[in-house]
Amino acid sequence: MGAFFETYLLFCLDLILLLLSSSFFLSKSSSLSPSCKLWRQFHLNGLQKAGDVILGGLIEVHYTSVFPEWTFTSEPRQPTCTGFDTQGFRHAMALVFAIDEINKNSNLLPNVTLGYNLYDNCGALVIGFRAALVLASGQEEQFLLQENCLGTPPVLGIVGDSYSTFSIASSNVLGLFRLPMVSHFATCSCLSDRKKFPSFFRTIPSDAFQVRAMIQILKHFGWTWVGLLISDDDYGLHVARSFQSDLAQSGGGCLAYSEVLPWGNDPAELRRIVNVMKTSTARVVMVFAHEIHIYQLMEEVVRQNVTGLQWMASEAWTSVDVLQTPNFMPYLGGTLGIAIRRGEIAGFREFLLRIHPNEHNNNYGNSIVNQFWEDIFQCKFPPAPAGWVEGAGAICTGQEDLHSVESELFDVSNLRPEYNVYKAVYALAYALDDMLRCIPGRGPFSGHSCASLQRMEPWQLVYYLDKVNFTTPFGDQVSFDDNGDALPIYDVMNWLWLPDGTTKIQNVGEIKESAKGEELTLDEDKIFWNFKSKKPPRSICSESCPPGTRMARKKGEPVCCFDCIPCSEGKISNETDSMECTSCPEDFWSNTLHEQCVPKKTEFLSYHEPLGICLTAASLLGAFTCAVVLGIFTYHRSTPMVRANNSELSFLLLVSLKLCFLCSLLFIGRPRLWTCQLRHAAFGISFVLCVSCILVKTMVVLAVFKASKPGGGASLKWFGAMQQRGTVMVLTSVQAAICTAWLVSASPTPHKNTQYHNDKIVYECVVGSTIGFGVLLGYIGLLAILSFLLAFLARNLPDNFNEAKLITFSMLIFCAVWVAFVPAYVNSPGKYADAVEVFAILASSFGILVALFGPKCYIILLRPERNTKKAIMGRGTSKT
Repeated sequence: MGAFFETYLLFCLDLILLLLSSSFFLSKSSSLSPSCKLWRQFHLNGLQKAGDVILGGLIEVHYTSVFPEWTFTSEPRQPTCTGFDTQGFRHAMALVFAIDEINKNSNLLPNVTLGYNLYDNCGALVIGFRAALVLASGQEEQFLLQENCLGTPPVLGIVGDSYSTFSIASSNVLGLFRLPMVSHFATCSCLSDRKKFPSFFRTIPSDAFQVRAMIQILKHFGWTWVGLLISDDDYGLHVARSFQSDLAQSGGGCLAYSEVLPWGNDPAELRRIVNVMKTSTARVVMVFAHEIHIYQLMEEVVRQNVTGLQWMASEAWTSVDVLQTPNFMPYLGGTLGIAIRRGEIAGFREFLLRIHPNEHNNNYGNSIVNQFWEDIFQCKFPPAPAGWVEGAGAICTGQEDLHSVESELFDVSNLRPEYNVYKAVYALAYALDDMLRCIPGRGPFSGHSCASLQRMEPWQLVYYLDKVNFTTPFGDQVSFDDNGDALPIYDVMNWLWLPDGTTKIQNVGEIKESAKGEELTLDEDKIFWNFKSKKPPRSICSESCPPGTRMARKKGEPVCCFDCIPCSEGKISNETDSMECTSCPEDFWSNTLHEQCVPKKTEFLSYHEPLGICLTAASLLGAFTCAVVLGIFTYHRSTPMVRANNSELSFLLLVSLKLCFLCSLLFIGRPRLWTCQLRHAAFGISFVLCVSCILVKTMVVLAVFKASKPGGGASLKWFGAMQQRGTVMVLTSVQAAICTAWLVSASPTPHKNTQYHNDKIVYECVVGSTIGFGVLLGYIGLLAILSFLLAFLARNLPDNFNEAKLITFSMLIFCAVWVAFVPAYVNSPGKYADAVEVFAILASSFGILVALFGPKCYIILLRPERNTKKAIMGRGTSKT
């Protein structure tokens, strides 16, 4: 960080001094002469070639610089550029090659020769900014002022700069003059802000797409728990903000930790960061930083022997060779990253082999070609620098042969930044060509005017750059969107560690922007995984929640850390990692795994279950018994036993009992509207008919006994056959009227009851009107009690008149059953309420049948000697 702030301070001081000196000499010259003279020049490494139109270049050829100490007693000395960057030099040569190729192309910019002013930023912001100002204003020692301030600027467009921070600083100033700048390597998404950077373009995708591309890879492999390391500059900080927001919005995962790599070698901070990586459960580490940060970090990783991590490389270091060493590859092997689109530039290698200092003379006396020559041949051009001693190195003759040198400079099989430089130069050339082909009177500017080569303004070139659209010889389309960004595409790279110890960076796929979003294509069979399993690692904070569960966030932890809570009864989740469980529809319930809704089980008193079968069998048995008894009585209807017991009422009673047995069948089976309406009506009328017959029989017994006494014969006239039938019909009609009123006012209906069981539907008949049901039962009970009381009063009749005793006993059973029925019915849920009612019907019906007709059938069938008039009319006869 100290070096960064020192560089930034120098940049600010240079800018202030430039503005102050410009203001001074402008004011001075306006009062003295119409010309201006530069007081000083910046001493910069570079290349220059004259032409009709000059393009500028800002490229890092040296990766570091040394700033002398400042004193206030002498003039500050210029910084020294050190550390010759062979790849950076190749970037510069790509610009030179593209311009030479365009000049040889008769179809592009005919009759116009392109020149260039190319400067080395030496890896320092202050030097890069100085170079940008020189390109915008020139280095002429003296120039004449024009009153209208018109004139063509020194350059019409600039290719570069390499770093986002440098491009931000330069574009902030160059954008004021609408001088177009096309970067080949600056990826900060902040540069897509057209308001702040109105003339900035780039042929490399922005970090916004880079981040989305990396997230797509994470999602593809299911890595939801990752660590993030960034450099402490514009590139890293903007990426971090974009990455975290996009990661949260896409649902691709979350960060286990986010750390900023320090500038310079800070052992304590690096130890802390590596310790965080070591203790974290995240197995995937994404790094958006420059190679110097990665190198320092990996030294500490090796020191602490942190293995088992899957590294994800940003485009800034995916293709860096300095990290592919035997010391680092046990840790970095298998790294996945995205790289700038690889391209091919025909003839570029031959051009590089023809580089010679004599062909690139310039006015600066500090040519980067000379420095390349000295670096590659380890020699010095005369005159020897101060302090040079004989024997310290060879003297460059200029006759050395590049064909005899092995250098990565000549490896053109993996051109990526160079290809972006090539496209940037061609973009400026095509825009300039479109501008010069403008037909006067049809131009896009005020008054339909066109730009001319003599009076060309940079902002006019910006207009045509916005509309440029061409295809490179390699087949890639080049155009810019409204933000100045090129069509985004990246190659997906994998670091392969071969058994012989060598390394290889192989292309395993690509990701590009399309109408559908980011499209990722991977050849997974080619990917090398640096793990024993040779498979992708798992990097998650919590295992995915299977269907049937929902995610519950752990308090105070990221969203990727959660517990899996099973769905409650009646709710399901049919997807992995569901945020909540959904309730099943009313007639459905969750299965045992809570992953799907299934129809609820239906419950009712069925003919197919044991309880229903038993009750049905008992009901049919009772009906069959009634039919048998009725047959017996019909067959023996002329015998005294039948005739003496009022055969007509006995037959009617047997018929009503049979109906009572059969009406219980209406309570069994799925409830329907007609069964719900009929079951209680049939039950009520059948039992009233039965009890009415018993009541009339009891009254007849009492009347006969009273008639047997002196003066009691007159009472029999009220109990003739017509009166008996009429009484039964009247009493039954009352119950029929009650049932009719009940059905009309509040009819019983079938109902799906879910209150008893959540997972079951209990089909039942709701009575509709509790009052109607109560009146129905109350009327039956009233008749039963009345019959019981009358029979009880006649219990002391002579033994041969034992009908009253049998009626008393039968009514006692009847009343006991129905008294017990009420609480049992109220407390029985669902089908058991129906079973209780059926049981009460059958029990009371069997009680009446057995009590009243059992002894008579016994005498008729087994003791026929007692089935005589004498035996029935006899008094005081002892029982045998």
